[in-house]
Amino acid sequence: MTTKNQKISRRHISGVFLLNKPLGLSSNAALQKVRWLYRAQKAGHTGALDPLATGLLPICLGEATKFSHYLLDSTKRYQTTVRLGQTTTTGDVEGEILQERPIPVLSQELIEQTLEKFRGDIQQVPPMYSALKKEGKPLYELARKGIEIEREARPVTIYALELIEFTENSITLDVTCSKGTYIRVLGEDIGEALGCGGHLTMLNRTQTGHFELIPSYTIEYLESLTEEQREALLLPVYAPVDHFLKIQVPEGREKYFCNGLESNIEHSAEAEVLVFSGERCLGLAEITDKKRLIPKRILNL
Repeated sequence: MTTKNQKISRRHISGVFLLNKPLGLSSNAALQKVRWLYRAQKAGHTGALDPLATGLLPICLGEATKFSHYLLDSTKRYQTTVRLGQTTTTGDVEGEILQERPIPVLSQELIEQTLEKFRGDIQQVPPMYSALKKEGKPLYELARKGIEIEREARPVTIYALELIEFTENSITLDVTCSKGTYIRVLGEDIGEALGCGGHLTMLNRTQTGHFELIPSYTIEYLESLTEEQREALLLPVYAPVDHFLKIQVPEGREKYFCNGLESNIEHSAEAEVLVFSGERCLGLAEITDKKRLIPKRILNL
C-alpha cells in the first residue's frame, strides 16, 4: 500500500481511458486521479468539464496525448436540464440568483418553436465564468472580483437539439454541438427566448467525437481493480484517430519513418493516415499529392 509520503513509481504506459467524471470534481483533479491509479508518467484530458458537469472525459495516457487535440476539436453531445425563471451569476446552479421572473405556461409546441431558433449555426457570447483569457488573466478571475468585460460573440454549430422532457419550470435537452459551445450559455439564451431566463441544474456529457460514455467506468470502479485489470480497459494509443485511414509503411522503411524521414508511397489518398508496421502503430503521417509520406506524430512505444 502506498502512503502519502511514498513516491509513486511512474511508468511508461499509453492508452485511452473513457472516464465517467463524477459531480463536484474538476477535470484536472479527475485527470490526476486516473494518472495516479495507472502510475502513468504523462496524461492529459480532451476537453474540460466544469465541476458541476458529469460524464465522458477521455483521459489520454502516455503517447496517446499526441492525439488528444483531435478530440478537443471534435463534436460533443450532452444532456442538460435548464431551470427556468431564474438567472444566476454563473449560468448554473453554483451561482447566486440574480433575477426571478414568471415562467410562461409551457407546451411542447412553444418549446419546439423556441428550440428551432437555436439549431444550426448560431452566435454565442462566451460567459464571464470561463477559462478564456483577457490580457493573460482567465475571465473567471475577473468575474469573481465583480468585473465584467465585453466579449465578442463567436460562431458555434448546434447539430441537434432535442427536447427530452419538461415540467412547469424546467426543460431537459439532448444537445449535439461543435467545439467551443457553452451549454450554460445555450441554456441561458433559451431561457431568455422563452421570456423568463434560466440556468443549468444538470449537465452530462454523453459523447466526445466517436467515443460514447460508459457509465460504469468511474473512479471508484478503477480503484476496485488490479493494475492488470485497469490496463485491460485502456483503448489503443491511436483510438482518438482510429477512424483515420490505416496504411502499412513500405517494407524496409520503418526506421526511416520513426526517424521522421519522408518516403515515397504508392497511394492515391491525400490525407492524414495512421501508419502501421504489421500490427504496431508507428504514428500519424500525411500523404501529399506527390505521393510522399510525411511523418507528423511518431509514437515511442
